[in-house]
Amino acid sequence: MREALAKESQPQLKKKTRFRWVVLTLIFLVYMIAGADRSNMGVIIPTIKDSFHMSNTDIGLMTSLFYLTYAAIQIPAGMYFGKKGVRNIFSISVILTSLATLFTGLASSILHLKVARLLLGAAEGPLNIGIVSTINRWFPPKEKGFATGIFMASIKFAPAVVPPLCAFIIITYGWRDVFYLFAIPGFITAALWWWLVKDKPEESRYTSESEINYINDQSPVEQTVVTKTKVPSQKRNLNWLDKLIRSKNIKPLDTNRKVVFSWSIWGCALGYFLLVGIQYSIMTWVPTYLVDVKGFSTMKMGFVASAPWIGAMIGNIFGGWLSDNVFEKRRKPNMILTAGATVLMMYSLIYAPNNPVILGALLLLTGIILNLGYSTFLVYPMGLASKDKVSFAASIINTAGSLGGAFAPFLVGLLLDSFNWNLVFIFFAGSALLTLFILFTMIEPKTEQA
Repeated sequence: MREALAKESQPQLKKKTRFRWVVLTLIFLVYMIAGADRSNMGVIIPTIKDSFHMSNTDIGLMTSLFYLTYAAIQIPAGMYFGKKGVRNIFSISVILTSLATLFTGLASSILHLKVARLLLGAAEGPLNIGIVSTINRWFPPKEKGFATGIFMASIKFAPAVVPPLCAFIIITYGWRDVFYLFAIPGFITAALWWWLVKDKPEESRYTSESEINYINDQSPVEQTVVTKTKVPSQKRNLNWLDKLIRSKNIKPLDTNRKVVFSWSIWGCALGYFLLVGIQYSIMTWVPTYLVDVKGFSTMKMGFVASAPWIGAMIGNIFGGWLSDNVFEKRRKPNMILTAGATVLMMYSLIYAPNNPVILGALLLLTGIILNLGYSTFLVYPMGLASKDKVSFAASIINTAGSLGGAFAPFLVGLLLDSFNWNLVFIFFAGSALLTLFILFTMIEPKTEQA
């Protein structure tokens, strides 16, 4: 019986497989759930603000606490993943995220809420870097931009569905049930990850030799049953773009020291710091903005608050495709487009009307523009660093992004307690403009990954 089963399983390994797309699907689910656990607080705040006696500064600080512990664990997690692999710690991290979410639902004071956010940040911290490392191992260079776009779209999918879902749960059951229900899916996906996703495709029983060769970029196209003669496509002349983005041939950064002393890594990190600050300030504050400033009901707020995140999904997926195909694996053009266009969108929001349809459309467009180049900030180090140093390089960039997520929402709270939303949007526009200037100081790497 065993011999028969062995004979049946062996031919399967020789067949063409596309298991990397199963891995990407699981990446989407894991990070979507993490995004839901992260973003539900912004929707809950208008409901609990008065009962917990919270000022805008308190709200901003509570959000910042999540990103402080999230940031603190990034570099240690990146170094650990580079040495020991992702699988085991990643699964534990997903479980701890669900436990922290459950703990939030039991909150009896503002101190309890703050501790819960600290724990959630520490639990989620390793997820981003673990996923970047997994994409780097499981996808060839020609697909990394698109795969990272899907990954980043997952964190935006959650806030797109969370506001109306949370509004329904709050009205039907109560705000605590939001956290109880949101804690459940993480336990399931943690088990699936541990079972299905190995650290390397070579270690997986579900990947064929042809897929492994394709992932390692040893075959130009995936093997198919029928071999077709492929006419080589004529490459477009993008020399003008290479001059604009300072494209250069480089040797991969193959030591921690080289990564740490690379201005392009730190420039990318600083730009990501500023853009993540805008992104997560929107996640934290837009529901409150819609209720307090625009006077929307809970349900109306729930639907309009989802608009920027629907746009974010579109922007991330389209941006990944744009980077891989139109710009032919150049990452900076997307980043430049996002920074420049975000300046204009932030100024336009100052004059946004109270009409939910028009305001929803404007927030949708803001989400698309802000996310065209958002994911490429994490793809960018894949072109600079060697494969075994990508986790460390990405951890530096993601740490900076996490600190931006901690700093900006808190600053928004301070601005709102003393000024108004117009100054908040001007602050966001200034952050995007500074990002644009920084991007032009960085190089666009030309290199073949080892």
